[in-house]
Formats: sequence, structure tokens, C-alpha cells
Amino acid sequence: MKSVSFYIKHINRMQVVWAVILIALLAAGWFFFFRGGGSTDGILVLELKPFVQQVSVSGKVVAAKEVDLGFSQSGRITGVYVSVGNYVSQGTTLAVVENGDQRATLLQREAALENQQAKLAALKAGTRPEEIAVAQSSVTRDTQALIDELQDAYRAADGAVHNTLDQFISNPRTSPSLTFSVVDSNLKTSVESKRLTAESALVAWSGAVFALGASADLSQAASLAQSNLSAIASLLSDAGAAINRALTSTQIPQSTLDDYSAAVATARTNINASISAVTSAKSALDASKKNLALKVAGSTPQDISAQEAQVKSAAADVAAAQAQLSKTFISAPFSGIVTVVDAKAGKIVSPNTPEISMISTGAFQIESYVPEINIALIAVRDKASVTLDAYGEKIFSASVVSIDPAETVRDGVSTYRAMLQFDAQNPLIKSGMTANVSITTDTKESALAVPQGLVVYRDGKMFVRVLVDKSTVEREVTLGGVSSLGEVEILSGLKEGDTIITTLP
Repeated sequence: MKSVSFYIKHINRMQVVWAVILIALLAAGWFFFFRGGGSTDGILVLELKPFVQQVSVSGKVVAAKEVDLGFSQSGRITGVYVSVGNYVSQGTTLAVVENGDQRATLLQREAALENQQAKLAALKAGTRPEEIAVAQSSVTRDTQALIDELQDAYRAADGAVHNTLDQFISNPRTSPSLTFSVVDSNLKTSVESKRLTAESALVAWSGAVFALGASADLSQAASLAQSNLSAIASLLSDAGAAINRALTSTQIPQSTLDDYSAAVATARTNINASISAVTSAKSALDASKKNLALKVAGSTPQDISAQEAQVKSAAADVAAAQAQLSKTFISAPFSGIVTVVDAKAGKIVSPNTPEISMISTGAFQIESYVPEINIALIAVRDKASVTLDAYGEKIFSASVVSIDPAETVRDGVSTYRAMLQFDAQNPLIKSGMTANVSITTDTKESALAVPQGLVVYRDGKMFVRVLVDKSTVEREVTLGGVSSLGEVEILSGLKEGDTIITTLP
């Protein structure tokens, strides 16, 4: 009897326990579905309330910037200036390879640039008065030099005719005639005719050449001198030919003819030298005048533009040399912490081989991958709450800063990489931590929403069962997003105050 009584008491006790559990479950269900809903058993009175839509993803804390650095050219490392854990500012030199040749080239290019810049500055400044005075002095000097050469040329021509030719020409000024016989009568006639012409030319030239001054037309005077000298040279050439064809006699032996020939040759040399001297003096004066005109006029816009182009070319050479030199350095692209240093002094490195790594300090980011089904809900600048496994339920705020347009396949599923930025710096946050992220994609102050389980799907349409005049009516509805509490927003088909039936049909 005692055994039976024991089992009866035990059964009663189990029934009580199950009854308590059932009551607790019913109370929890009622609280979940009908709290604040103005509901009674099996029904829910629809009312406006806040609606928050969120997407939950996991992610990993990463540095906002992370980089592996190497040299752009091969060489032997001459210096390493950082260690792992060092904080460096942007632009800090971390390591360097041999670069003596590159430094020398840069110095040469910089000197060439300075030279071209000085020339440009001189062109823009114009000609100094001192330079104009020097140029004017050159014109004055070359003017007098040409006058002197023209007068010397006349003297050489006069001497060649009156002192040399007239030794063997009788009546030279009025009726010239050779004092010896010539085999070629035409040659004799040519010499005598040219001698008479030379006389009148010398008379006219004498009056002009010794009246020359700085204001005279020296270009015309030079042309006249060159013409007269050429005529005298032709006369001397014919005279030399006539002597070579002369007939000797007792009055004019061969020795006398030889003396005439030597004198004529010397005169021809002097005349040719005078022609050359006049030409050179005239060219020098023309150059001096042109230089003076340029000095007075100053630089033309074309000259300045051409020199500016030279400066740009020299600057480009400097930039190229600087680029070559920069390839021998590793510099910090941003401020941050050095995480890896493989570089060592004396080590020979190859181009683009990572030698130093660093991460940025400051705000960290969260790298997460959002499933395809949720990516359409997320937008840049959406707010998020984040918890880190290392700190339990402590919440950190963040914002979506980027979403990759292309998918990333993970475990055969298409996902989209989204980056979130912590809103504030916090020393607790460290790279590599696991993050649990809830991204708020939509927030409404008041909206109509029902639990997802109350929506009936049939024939591609969605319905909610509503109590109307004690009768159950199915109303077609249009749904919006799903809240973080599992409720779905009703966009159309229901209104505030409608009574929703919560029991299953």
C-alpha cells in the first residue's frame, strides 16, 4: 500500500510541474503577441507603433589602412630606421638603398633648371642700360673700323694703279699706252682701256671716301669700294697677263719684265686683302647694329615663350630625377604602426618585394559579408550597433561606409563585402577582433505591423485574418520590411484599430 501511495503522490507532483510549465509558456506567448496591442485571447487590435528594421551580420575588425611596402628598384640597403611597434608619421623615411648616382643626377638637373630660370628672368627684366651702352660702343667702334678699311682700300687701289701699273704705261691719266709690245693686241687694248676707266673711278672715289663719317651711308660706301676694288683687280690681272706675253727689247729686257710682273702680283695680293677686309668690317658693323637693335627693343613675347618652354623642360628633368631618387626610399604613406620589418642593412633587395608592413592608427573598420537576400536593404551611411566577442554585450556604434558592387562567393553563396567605420576611436578596439553587427536599415516612428506568422500566403497573394462583426474575413495585404522583432510592416490592406485574429485557421 505504501508503494502505491508513493506513486500516486509522485504522479500528482509531475502533473503539477507540467501544469506550471504550460502556464508559463502560455503567459510568455501572450506577452510576446499581445503586449501593448490591446488584445484579448486569439485577437490583436492593430495600432501604430515604432518600427525598426535591422540586418544582422558578423564581421572582423580591420585597420582602416594596411599596406606592405617595398623598394621600386633593386639595390643594397644602407639604412633601416624603424622597428616593429614604432609609430611613424606620414612621409617618414623607413629604409633606404644606395642612391649616390641618383643624388648626383638630381643635383645636375636642379642646376640646369636654375640656369634656365635665370635666363627667363633676364628676358622678362629686359636689357639693362649698361648693356645698351656696351652695344652702342660696339657700333661706334665697328663704324670707325669700316671707315678706316674703306680709306685703306682706296689707298691700296691708288697705289696699285699709280705706283705699280704706271711704271710701264705712258700717259696713264689721259691716253694710256703700254711701253712694251704684246703678242696679243686685244689684251694690250683691254689694259689701256681699263686703266683710263680706273683713273676716273679713283678720282670720284677719292672725293667720297675721305668725306665719310658716322652718319654716312656706310653700306653704300662699302658696296662702292668693293666694286672699285674688283675693277682694279681685273685691271691688274690683265696687266699681269700682258707682261707674260710681252716682247723683250733692248729698252725693256726680260729682267725688267720680271720686275713688272712681281710688282703686279704684289698689288693684286694687296687688292684682294682689301676686298676681304672691307667685307669683314661691313659684316661686323651689321652684326653690332643688329645687336644694338635687339638690346633696345628688349625681349619679344616669342623669346619669352621659348625660354619658358626651356624652363618647363628642365623642370621635367628635375621631376624625373626626383622620381628615380624616390625609388631608393621606403616612406610611410600614412601615419600608423609598423607591424613587420624584414629589411636589414646590407641586404640586397629586389624590386616590389615587401620589406616593411604597417597599419594605420585611429578609427578601425569592420569587414563583413552580407548575404544576397539582405544586400538590397543596406545603404551607405546606415547606422549599426556592434558588439565584440572580447567585450561581451558592450555596444559600439558604427556606420556603413562602402558596399562592393561585385559579389564575393563564400562557401558557394554570393555575398557582398560591406565596410563599416566605428563612429569614435576607442582603445579597446583592436585589429582582428570578431564583431557582431546589427545594421539599422529602416526606422519609422509609427507603422502598422503584425507578427510574420499571421500572414497567410496563397496563390501568390498575402492575407491576414481580420475579425469583422464577429465574422472572420481574409484581407489581402501589401507587406513591407521585417523588423528586428520578427514583425512585418503592413503597407496596405489594414488600418489602425482593425482586429486581427491570432489563432491559426
